[in-house]
Amino acid sequence: MSKIVVVEDNNMNMKLIQCILEHAGYSIRCVQTAEEGMELIRSDKPEAIIMDIHLPGMDGLEATRIIKADPLLKDIKIMALTASAMAGDAERAINAGCDAYVSKPVRYKNFLEVLNYMLTQPSGKPD
Repeated sequence: MSKIVVVEDNNMNMKLIQCILEHAGYSIRCVQTAEEGMELIRSDKPEAIIMDIHLPGMDGLEATRIIKADPLLKDIKIMALTASAMAGDAERAINAGCDAYVSKPVRYKNFLEVLNYMLTQPSGKPD
């Protein structure tokens, strides 16, 4: 069972994601800020992170850059999850280090397909 950390500040979105992931058999932990997420990620070392981009304080892209710059965390898969579906948003997320991008509203089948695909891909980028 893969461990997943969900970083999402909207309670309704968090409950939806939590329900989808638990029903699919994932072990999850949820937090509402990037700072809380960083602390949990360092202690839990999950297989994946579902990262909202727009968070209070540090945004999800900055948190992703920090995670991917850390040699102990860089191989953790990160899915950007955001209501921003403007031109260039997916590219910005990927450039920040996200391994996948899904826009809200979440369509559970697509969300799980992207997550499962992301988890099966080799970790890390060539140095």
